[in-house]
Amino acid sequence: MNRCSTGKSDTRNVTFVVRGKVRIVNFSLSGREITFDDLEEGSYFGELAALDGEPHPAGIMVLTDTQIAFLPPDLFIETLTRTLPWRSVMIHLDQIMFTSTDRIMGLSTLAANNTVHADLFRQAHANMLEEDTATISPIPVHRGPRQLGQTVARLMNDLARQSIVKRTRDPLVLSGVDSLQEIVEEVRGV
Repeated sequence: MNRCSTGKSDTRNVTFVVRGKVRIVNFSLSGREITFDDLEEGSYFGELAALDGEPHPAGIMVLTDTQIAFLPPDLFIETLTRTLPWRSVMIHLDQIMFTSTDRIMGLSTLAANNTVHADLFRQAHANMLEEDTATISPIPVHRGPRQLGQTVARLMNDLARQSIVKRTRDPLVLSGVDSLQEIVEEVRGV
């Protein structure tokens, strides 16, 4: 797998994933990678930048052999007004806002260990193989303060002892997604 990261983008183009899979990422000041979403063939991103004129707030990491296409903002807006229903774009933007709000609430209200559980569950839910099993590839990287790295390592060891995760070189295998969901819901009071 040839991974590359573009970092933050200063383009306002709408980007279409024609083939393959990409990860939308950003990096904190301490260098910690923050994953926003994994997008597969047929997905697109960057419509907010095209609409509001501001550069993309995140970059992309190519996860598989990928082909992407770019649509300049003026053509995107013209296409929307002439052919595509605004409703579909608004629904997509609403989904982005809902996901972002949920992640912000989690980061703001959960302890570090619970944030890791919630993030693993979110990624597992998006990469289900069968009823209770998922894979995450590439394995999420948790950089940052030493204490955070130690917390993540301890939590991953705990999850491995509970047979919820199995560490391999790549991918991370979650064979207890339902158990992980129970941990997340218990902390959130669901």
